[in-house]
Amino acid sequence: MDHYDCDGVNWSCYLKSTLIMVKQRVAVLGLGITGLASVNYLLKFGYQITVFDTRQTPPGEDKLPAQVSLIKGELCGNTLASFPLIISSPGIALSTPALQSAIQAGSEIIGDIELFARALKKAPYQHAKCVTITGSNGKSTVTSLLGEMAKQAGVKVAVGGNIGIPALELLSPDVDLYILELSSFQLETTHSLDANIATILNLSEDHLDRYDSYQHYIDTKHNIYQQAKSTLFNSEDALTFVRDKDKQSVSFGFSDATYHINVDAQNCSWLAKGECLLLSVDELKISGKHNWLNALACLALGEAVGLNIKPMLATLKTYVGLEHRCEFVADWRGVRWINDSKATNIGATQAALHGLSQTIIGDVHLILGGEGKGADFNELTPFLSDVKGKTYCFGADAIKINKVVPQAQMVEDLVVAVNLLSQEAKKGDLVILSPACASLDMYPNFMARGDHFKKLVLALSDK
Repeated sequence: MDHYDCDGVNWSCYLKSTLIMVKQRVAVLGLGITGLASVNYLLKFGYQITVFDTRQTPPGEDKLPAQVSLIKGELCGNTLASFPLIISSPGIALSTPALQSAIQAGSEIIGDIELFARALKKAPYQHAKCVTITGSNGKSTVTSLLGEMAKQAGVKVAVGGNIGIPALELLSPDVDLYILELSSFQLETTHSLDANIATILNLSEDHLDRYDSYQHYIDTKHNIYQQAKSTLFNSEDALTFVRDKDKQSVSFGFSDATYHINVDAQNCSWLAKGECLLLSVDELKISGKHNWLNALACLALGEAVGLNIKPMLATLKTYVGLEHRCEFVADWRGVRWINDSKATNIGATQAALHGLSQTIIGDVHLILGGEGKGADFNELTPFLSDVKGKTYCFGADAIKINKVVPQAQMVEDLVVAVNLLSQEAKKGDLVILSPACASLDMYPNFMARGDHFKKLVLALSDK
Protein backbone atom coordinates (compact mmCIF):
# COMPACT_ATOMS: atom_id res chain seq x y z
CA MET A 1 0.00 0.00 0.00
CA ASP A 2 1.38 3.40 -0.97
CA HIS A 3 2.08 5.91 1.79
CA TYR A 4 1.44 9.63 1.17
CA ASP A 5 2.91 12.29 3.43
CA CYS A 6 0.95 15.42 4.34
CA ASP A 7 2.64 17.34 1.53
CA GLY A 8 1.17 14.97 -1.05
CA VAL A 9 4.40 13.17 -1.88
CA ASN A 10 4.12 9.47 -2.69
CA TRP A 11 6.98 8.34 -0.48
CA SER A 12 6.64 4.68 -1.46
CA CYS A 13 7.33 5.51 -5.10
CA TYR A 14 10.08 7.91 -4.14
CA LEU A 15 11.70 5.21 -2.01
CA LYS A 16 12.00 2.94 -5.04
CA SER A 17 14.08 5.53 -6.88
CA THR A 18 16.08 7.21 -4.14
CA LEU A 19 19.85 7.03 -4.26
CA ILE A 20 20.14 5.82 -0.68
CA MET A 21 17.49 3.10 -0.58
CA VAL A 22 20.05 0.28 -0.62
CA LYS A 23 21.28 1.04 2.88
CA GLN A 24 18.84 -0.11 5.55
CA ARG A 25 20.82 0.51 8.76
CA VAL A 26 21.82 4.11 9.38
CA ALA A 27 23.74 5.77 12.20
CA VAL A 28 23.00 9.41 12.95
CA LEU A 29 25.76 11.12 14.92
CA GLY A 30 24.62 13.98 17.10
CA LEU A 31 21.14 15.10 18.02
CA GLY A 32 19.99 18.71 18.15
CA ILE A 33 17.82 20.21 15.42
CA THR A 34 19.97 18.94 12.55
CA GLY A 35 20.17 15.40 13.91
CA LEU A 36 16.42 15.28 14.50
CA ALA A 37 15.78 16.57 10.98
CA SER A 38 17.93 13.75 9.60
CA VAL A 39 16.13 11.16 11.73
CA ASN A 40 12.68 12.33 10.70
CA TYR A 41 13.68 12.43 7.04
CA LEU A 42 15.17 8.92 7.07
CA LEU A 43 12.20 7.44 8.88
CA LYS A 44 10.10 8.17 5.80
CA PHE A 45 12.12 5.54 3.98
CA GLY A 46 11.86 2.79 6.60
CA TYR A 47 15.45 2.91 7.78
CA GLN A 48 16.56 1.29 11.01
CA ILE A 49 18.11 4.28 12.73
CA THR A 50 20.49 4.42 15.67
CA VAL A 51 21.47 7.80 17.07
CA PHE A 52 24.82 8.31 18.79
CA ASP A 53 25.57 11.31 20.98
CA THR A 54 28.53 11.89 23.29
CA ARG A 55 26.41 14.01 25.64
CA GLN A 56 24.48 12.46 28.50
CA THR A 57 21.56 14.85 27.99
CA PRO A 58 21.56 15.61 24.26
CA PRO A 59 19.20 18.36 23.07
CA GLY A 60 16.13 16.94 21.35
CA GLU A 61 16.19 13.60 23.17
CA ASP A 62 12.58 14.12 24.26
CA LYS A 63 11.53 14.53 20.62
CA LEU A 64 13.20 11.35 19.38
CA PRO A 65 10.65 8.83 17.97
CA ALA A 66 10.22 5.71 20.10
CA GLN A 67 11.45 3.34 17.38
CA VAL A 68 14.83 5.09 17.17
CA SER A 69 17.64 3.79 19.40
CA LEU A 70 19.86 6.27 21.25
CA ILE A 71 23.36 5.39 22.43
CA LYS A 72 25.15 7.93 24.62
CA GLY A 73 28.82 8.29 25.40
CA GLU A 74 32.12 8.10 23.56
CA LEU A 75 31.93 7.07 19.91
CA CYS A 76 33.21 3.56 19.18
CA GLY A 77 34.86 2.95 15.83
CA ASN A 78 34.03 -0.76 15.74
CA THR A 79 30.37 -0.06 16.41
CA LEU A 80 30.13 2.66 13.78
CA ALA A 81 31.90 0.44 11.25
CA SER A 82 28.89 -1.91 11.30
CA PHE A 83 26.74 0.80 9.67
CA PRO A 84 26.93 1.13 5.88
CA LEU A 85 25.70 4.74 6.06
CA ILE A 86 26.52 7.33 8.72
CA ILE A 87 24.92 10.77 8.87
CA SER A 88 27.34 12.87 10.87
CA SER A 89 26.74 16.16 12.65
CA PRO A 90 28.75 19.08 11.23
CA GLY A 91 30.21 19.52 14.70
CA ILE A 92 32.06 16.18 14.50
CA ALA A 93 35.27 16.35 12.49
CA LEU A 94 35.94 13.62 9.94
CA SER A 95 39.37 13.25 11.54
CA THR A 96 37.73 11.86 14.70
CA PRO A 97 39.32 8.40 15.24
CA ALA A 98 35.98 6.59 15.46
CA LEU A 99 34.88 8.06 12.15
CA GLN A 100 38.20 7.22 10.53
CA SER A 101 37.79 3.61 11.65
CA ALA A 102 34.35 3.50 10.07
CA ILE A 103 35.64 5.00 6.82
CA GLN A 104 38.44 2.43 6.63
CA ALA A 105 35.87 -0.31 7.15
CA GLY A 106 33.87 0.94 4.16
CA SER A 107 31.17 3.04 5.78
CA GLU A 108 29.92 6.05 3.85
CA ILE A 109 29.88 9.22 5.96
CA ILE A 110 27.81 12.14 4.77
CA GLY A 111 25.89 15.00 6.36
CA ASP A 112 22.36 16.32 6.17
CA ILE A 113 23.27 18.66 3.31
CA GLU A 114 24.33 15.70 1.19
CA LEU A 115 21.00 14.01 1.92
CA PHE A 116 19.33 17.24 0.80
CA ALA A 117 21.46 17.37 -2.36
CA ARG A 118 20.47 13.84 -3.34
CA ALA A 119 16.80 14.54 -2.71
CA LEU A 120 16.92 17.67 -4.86
CA LYS A 121 17.85 15.61 -7.91
CA LYS A 122 14.63 13.58 -7.70
CA ALA A 123 10.92 14.20 -8.04
CA PRO A 124 9.12 16.12 -6.68
CA TYR A 125 11.93 18.61 -5.99
CA GLN A 126 14.11 18.64 -9.09
CA HIS A 127 12.40 21.68 -10.63
CA ALA A 128 13.70 24.03 -7.91
CA LYS A 129 16.69 26.31 -8.23
CA CYS A 130 19.35 26.46 -5.52
CA VAL A 131 21.81 29.09 -4.28
CA THR A 132 24.60 28.11 -1.90
CA ILE A 133 26.50 30.66 0.18
CA THR A 134 29.61 30.34 2.32
CA GLY A 135 32.45 32.51 3.58
CA SER A 136 34.15 33.40 6.83
CA ASN A 137 31.89 36.40 7.42
CA GLY A 138 28.64 37.87 6.18
CA LYS A 139 27.06 34.65 4.95
CA SER A 140 24.07 34.82 7.31
CA THR A 141 23.33 38.40 6.28
CA VAL A 142 23.57 37.56 2.57
CA THR A 143 21.48 34.40 2.97
CA SER A 144 18.67 36.11 4.86
CA LEU A 145 18.73 39.26 2.70
CA LEU A 146 18.55 37.24 -0.51
CA GLY A 147 15.63 35.30 0.98
CA GLU A 148 13.79 38.56 1.66
CA MET A 149 14.49 39.68 -1.90
CA ALA A 150 13.00 36.46 -3.26
CA LYS A 151 9.87 36.90 -1.12
CA GLN A 152 9.51 40.49 -2.33
CA ALA A 153 9.78 39.17 -5.90
CA GLY A 154 6.92 36.73 -5.29
CA VAL A 155 9.08 33.61 -5.48
CA LYS A 156 8.29 30.59 -3.31
CA VAL A 157 11.58 30.44 -1.41
CA ALA A 158 13.01 28.38 1.45
CA VAL A 159 16.00 29.64 3.44
CA GLY A 160 18.14 27.63 5.85
CA GLY A 161 21.06 25.26 6.19
CA ASN A 162 23.60 26.61 8.64
CA ILE A 163 21.16 29.38 9.53
CA GLY A 164 17.68 28.83 10.91
CA ILE A 165 15.89 25.75 9.57
CA PRO A 166 17.83 22.54 8.74
CA ALA A 167 17.95 21.91 4.99
CA LEU A 168 15.99 18.65 5.14
CA GLU A 169 13.05 20.39 6.80
CA LEU A 170 12.91 22.86 3.90
CA LEU A 171 12.13 20.21 1.29
CA SER A 172 8.74 20.78 -0.30
CA PRO A 173 7.38 20.34 -3.84
CA ASP A 174 6.00 23.88 -3.55
CA VAL A 175 9.43 25.52 -3.21
CA ASP A 176 10.89 27.07 -6.36
CA LEU A 177 14.12 28.43 -4.84
CA TYR A 178 16.33 27.14 -2.02
CA ILE A 179 18.88 29.46 -0.46
CA LEU A 180 21.38 27.67 1.76
CA GLU A 181 24.05 29.03 4.05
CA LEU A 182 26.78 26.41 4.33
CA SER A 183 29.64 26.20 6.82
CA SER A 184 33.01 24.61 6.13
CA PHE A 185 31.97 21.83 8.51
CA GLN A 186 28.94 21.03 6.35
CA LEU A 187 31.00 21.18 3.18
CA GLU A 188 33.32 18.46 4.51
CA THR A 189 30.58 15.85 4.04
CA THR A 190 28.81 17.28 0.99
CA HIS A 191 29.72 16.11 -2.49
CA SER A 192 26.79 16.19 -4.93
CA LEU A 193 25.11 19.60 -4.70
CA ASP A 194 24.33 21.03 -8.12
CA ALA A 195 23.52 24.62 -7.20
CA ASN A 196 22.61 27.12 -9.88
CA ILE A 197 25.16 29.48 -8.35
CA ALA A 198 27.53 29.29 -5.37
CA THR A 199 29.61 31.96 -3.68
CA ILE A 200 32.47 32.31 -1.24
CA LEU A 201 31.97 35.82 0.10
CA ASN A 202 35.38 36.19 1.77
CA LEU A 203 37.98 34.13 3.59
CA SER A 204 39.94 34.80 6.77
CA GLU A 205 41.46 32.62 9.46
CA ASP A 206 38.82 30.65 11.33
CA HIS A 207 38.36 27.22 12.91
CA LEU A 208 42.10 26.58 12.96
CA ASP A 209 41.44 24.36 15.97
CA ARG A 210 39.63 22.02 13.55
CA TYR A 211 41.78 22.11 10.41
CA ASP A 212 45.38 21.06 9.81
CA SER A 213 46.19 24.49 8.37
CA TYR A 214 44.67 27.68 7.04
CA GLN A 215 45.03 26.21 3.53
CA HIS A 216 43.04 23.16 4.61
CA TYR A 217 40.23 25.47 5.72
CA ILE A 218 40.37 27.39 2.42
CA ASP A 219 40.31 24.19 0.36
CA THR A 220 37.28 22.96 2.28
CA LYS A 221 35.41 26.18 1.51
CA HIS A 222 36.26 25.81 -2.18
CA ASN A 223 34.31 22.55 -2.29
CA ILE A 224 31.23 24.72 -2.78
CA TYR A 225 32.41 25.89 -6.22
CA GLN A 226 32.85 22.33 -7.44
CA GLN A 227 29.17 21.69 -6.79
CA ALA A 228 27.64 24.57 -8.75
CA LYS A 229 26.83 25.44 -12.35
CA SER A 230 28.15 28.98 -11.92
CA THR A 231 30.04 30.93 -9.27
CA LEU A 232 30.26 34.36 -7.67
CA PHE A 233 33.57 35.54 -6.20
CA ASN A 234 34.81 38.59 -4.32
CA SER A 235 37.20 40.67 -6.44
CA GLU A 236 38.62 42.17 -3.22
CA ASP A 237 39.67 38.77 -1.86
CA ALA A 238 41.98 36.62 -3.98
CA LEU A 239 41.33 33.62 -1.75
CA THR A 240 37.77 33.49 -3.11
CA PHE A 241 38.82 33.44 -6.77
CA VAL A 242 37.51 30.46 -8.74
CA ARG A 243 40.24 27.95 -9.50
CA ASP A 244 38.42 26.28 -12.40
CA LYS A 245 38.96 28.69 -15.30
CA ASP A 246 36.23 26.97 -17.32
CA LYS A 247 33.60 27.61 -14.65
CA GLN A 248 31.12 30.37 -15.48
CA SER A 249 31.77 33.17 -12.99
CA VAL A 250 30.68 36.67 -12.03
CA SER A 251 32.30 39.02 -9.49
CA PHE A 252 31.42 41.62 -6.88
CA GLY A 253 33.65 44.15 -5.14
CA PHE A 254 34.39 47.81 -4.54
CA SER A 255 35.93 48.12 -7.98
CA ASP A 256 37.04 46.03 -10.97
CA ALA A 257 34.00 43.75 -10.66
CA THR A 258 30.74 43.18 -12.50
CA TYR A 259 28.77 44.33 -9.45
CA HIS A 260 30.69 47.17 -7.83
CA ILE A 261 30.61 50.56 -6.09
CA ASN A 262 30.47 53.55 -8.44
CA VAL A 263 31.36 57.00 -7.08
CA ASP A 264 29.67 59.74 -9.11
CA ALA A 265 30.74 63.33 -9.81
CA GLN A 266 29.09 64.49 -6.58
CA ASN A 267 31.21 61.96 -4.64
CA CYS A 268 28.13 59.84 -3.87
CA SER A 269 28.56 56.06 -3.78
CA TRP A 270 26.20 53.78 -5.68
CA LEU A 271 25.60 50.06 -5.97
CA ALA A 272 26.22 49.44 -9.66
CA LYS A 273 26.30 46.77 -12.33
CA GLY A 274 28.67 47.72 -15.09
CA GLU A 275 27.81 51.31 -16.03
CA CYS A 276 24.30 51.07 -14.59
CA LEU A 277 23.74 52.82 -11.25
CA LEU A 278 21.29 50.74 -9.21
CA LEU A 279 20.92 52.29 -5.75
CA SER A 280 22.64 54.96 -3.68
CA VAL A 281 24.29 53.49 -0.59
CA ASP A 282 22.65 56.29 1.38
CA GLU A 283 19.34 54.45 0.87
CA LEU A 284 20.59 51.27 2.55
CA LYS A 285 19.37 50.55 6.07
CA ILE A 286 22.32 48.25 6.80
CA SER A 287 25.45 50.24 7.66
CA GLY A 288 29.11 49.83 6.88
CA LYS A 289 31.11 49.28 3.72
CA HIS A 290 31.20 45.53 4.34
CA ASN A 291 27.41 45.57 4.03
CA TRP A 292 27.73 47.37 0.69
CA LEU A 293 29.56 44.26 -0.50
CA ASN A 294 26.88 42.03 1.01
CA ALA A 295 24.23 43.98 -0.90
CA LEU A 296 26.19 43.62 -4.16
CA ALA A 297 26.55 39.88 -3.59
CA CYS A 298 22.80 39.53 -3.11
CA LEU A 299 22.05 41.44 -6.30
CA ALA A 300 24.44 39.20 -8.24
CA LEU A 301 23.04 35.98 -6.78
CA GLY A 302 19.46 37.11 -7.24
CA GLU A 303 19.88 38.03 -10.89
CA ALA A 304 21.63 34.71 -11.50
CA VAL A 305 18.47 32.83 -10.50
CA GLY A 306 16.09 35.17 -12.26
CA LEU A 307 14.91 37.55 -9.54
CA ASN A 308 13.62 40.88 -10.80
CA ILE A 309 15.90 43.79 -9.96
CA LYS A 310 13.11 46.14 -8.79
CA PRO A 311 11.91 44.09 -5.79
CA MET A 312 15.53 43.35 -4.87
CA LEU A 313 16.32 47.07 -4.70
CA ALA A 314 13.10 47.72 -2.79
CA THR A 315 14.18 45.14 -0.22
CA LEU A 316 17.55 46.82 0.22
CA LYS A 317 15.77 50.04 1.20
CA THR A 318 14.00 48.36 4.11
CA TYR A 319 16.27 45.51 5.29
CA VAL A 320 17.77 46.35 8.70
CA GLY A 321 20.08 43.36 9.11
CA LEU A 322 20.41 40.45 11.50
CA GLU A 323 20.64 40.42 15.25
CA HIS A 324 24.20 40.35 16.65
CA ARG A 325 25.71 41.42 13.30
CA CYS A 326 26.66 45.10 13.53
CA GLU A 327 23.30 45.54 15.22
CA PHE A 328 22.44 49.03 16.45
CA VAL A 329 21.58 48.82 20.17
CA ALA A 330 21.19 52.37 21.45
CA ASP A 331 22.27 55.97 21.17
CA TRP A 332 23.04 56.96 24.75
CA ARG A 333 24.24 60.50 25.40
CA GLY A 334 25.28 60.81 21.77
CA VAL A 335 27.29 57.56 21.76
CA ARG A 336 26.22 54.81 19.35
CA TRP A 337 26.46 51.27 20.79
CA ILE A 338 26.78 48.39 18.30
CA ASN A 339 26.38 44.66 19.00
CA ASP A 340 28.58 42.61 16.66
CA SER A 341 28.81 39.51 18.86
CA LYS A 342 28.60 37.28 15.77
CA ALA A 343 32.15 38.43 14.97
CA THR A 344 33.71 35.19 16.21
CA ASN A 345 36.89 35.50 14.13
CA ILE A 346 39.45 38.16 13.30
CA GLY A 347 38.17 38.70 9.77
CA ALA A 348 34.71 39.63 11.02
CA THR A 349 36.13 42.22 13.40
CA GLN A 350 38.36 43.61 10.67
CA ALA A 351 35.35 43.96 8.38
CA ALA A 352 33.30 45.71 11.06
CA LEU A 353 36.06 48.20 11.92
CA HIS A 354 36.78 48.92 8.27
CA GLY A 355 33.11 49.17 7.38
CA LEU A 356 32.03 51.46 10.20
CA SER A 357 35.05 53.68 10.81
CA GLN A 358 34.29 56.02 7.91
CA THR A 359 30.73 56.60 9.11
CA ILE A 360 31.67 57.94 12.56
CA ILE A 361 32.71 61.52 13.32
CA GLY A 362 34.21 60.65 16.72
CA ASP A 363 36.31 57.80 18.09
CA VAL A 364 35.64 54.08 17.84
CA HIS A 365 35.90 52.07 21.08
CA LEU A 366 36.28 48.30 20.78
CA ILE A 367 35.54 45.33 23.04
CA LEU A 368 37.42 42.11 22.18
CA GLY A 369 37.78 38.71 23.76
CA GLY A 370 36.75 35.09 24.24
CA GLU A 371 38.23 31.94 22.69
CA GLY A 372 40.46 32.76 19.73
CA LYS A 373 40.33 29.28 18.15
CA GLY A 374 44.06 29.38 17.40
CA ALA A 375 43.91 32.65 15.43
CA ASP A 376 46.87 35.03 15.08
CA PHE A 377 45.81 38.26 16.79
CA ASN A 378 48.71 40.09 15.13
CA GLU A 379 46.41 40.41 12.13
CA LEU A 380 44.30 42.88 14.10
CA THR A 381 47.14 45.36 14.51
CA PRO A 382 46.80 47.22 11.16
CA PHE A 383 43.08 47.73 11.73
CA LEU A 384 43.45 48.82 15.32
CA SER A 385 45.90 51.54 14.33
CA ASP A 386 42.89 53.54 13.15
CA VAL A 387 40.96 52.95 16.38
CA LYS A 388 41.58 56.12 18.36
CA GLY A 389 39.29 55.20 21.23
CA LYS A 390 39.72 52.65 24.00
CA THR A 391 40.13 48.93 23.43
CA TYR A 392 39.23 46.42 26.13
CA CYS A 393 39.61 42.65 26.08
CA PHE A 394 38.33 39.88 28.34
CA GLY A 395 37.91 36.11 28.37
CA ALA A 396 40.10 33.05 27.85
CA ASP A 397 42.46 34.65 25.31
CA ALA A 398 42.63 38.15 26.80
CA ILE A 399 46.30 37.66 27.68
CA LYS A 400 47.14 36.61 24.10
CA ILE A 401 45.32 39.64 22.74
CA ASN A 402 47.07 41.98 25.16
CA LYS A 403 50.51 40.63 24.18
CA VAL A 404 50.10 41.54 20.51
CA VAL A 405 47.70 44.46 20.98
CA PRO A 406 49.23 46.40 23.90
CA GLN A 407 46.54 49.09 23.77
CA ALA A 408 43.93 46.41 24.54
CA GLN A 409 43.45 46.74 28.28
CA MET A 410 42.43 43.50 30.02
CA VAL A 411 39.26 43.56 32.11
CA GLU A 412 37.44 40.90 34.08
CA ASP A 413 34.35 40.66 31.93
CA LEU A 414 31.87 42.41 29.67
CA VAL A 415 30.23 44.18 32.60
CA VAL A 416 33.45 46.00 33.45
CA ALA A 417 34.12 46.91 29.82
CA VAL A 418 30.67 48.44 29.32
CA ASN A 419 30.83 50.34 32.60
CA LEU A 420 34.23 51.82 31.76
CA LEU A 421 33.22 52.84 28.26
CA SER A 422 29.99 54.40 29.47
CA GLN A 423 32.20 56.83 31.39
CA GLU A 424 34.90 57.32 28.74
CA ALA A 425 33.04 57.55 25.41
CA LYS A 426 31.96 61.04 24.37
CA LYS A 427 29.27 62.39 22.08
CA GLY A 428 29.90 61.38 18.47
CA ASP A 429 31.80 58.22 19.44
CA LEU A 430 30.87 54.61 18.71
CA VAL A 431 31.28 51.59 21.00
CA ILE A 432 31.27 48.18 19.35
CA LEU A 433 31.36 44.68 20.79
CA SER A 434 33.19 42.84 18.00
CA PRO A 435 35.05 40.12 19.91
CA ALA A 436 37.10 38.38 17.14
CA CYS A 437 36.65 35.27 19.28
CA ALA A 438 34.18 32.51 20.05
CA SER A 439 32.07 32.88 23.18
CA LEU A 440 32.06 29.43 24.77
CA ASP A 441 34.55 30.29 27.48
CA MET A 442 31.95 32.47 29.22
CA TYR A 443 28.63 32.11 27.35
CA PRO A 444 26.55 29.29 25.82
CA ASN A 445 26.87 30.94 22.39
CA PHE A 446 27.48 34.27 20.65
CA MET A 447 23.76 35.12 20.92
CA ALA A 448 23.87 34.95 24.72
CA ARG A 449 26.98 37.15 24.70
CA GLY A 450 25.27 39.69 22.46
CA ASP A 451 22.09 39.64 24.52
CA HIS A 452 24.13 40.29 27.66
CA PHE A 453 25.84 43.23 25.98
CA LYS A 454 22.50 44.69 24.87
CA LYS A 455 21.06 44.30 28.36
CA LEU A 456 24.03 46.12 29.86
CA VAL A 457 23.82 48.94 27.33
CA LEU A 458 20.08 49.42 27.63
CA ALA A 459 20.47 49.55 31.43
CA LEU A 460 22.69 52.61 31.05
CA SER A 461 19.63 54.75 30.42
CA ASP A 462 18.36 53.84 33.91
CA LYS A 463 21.40 55.28 35.61
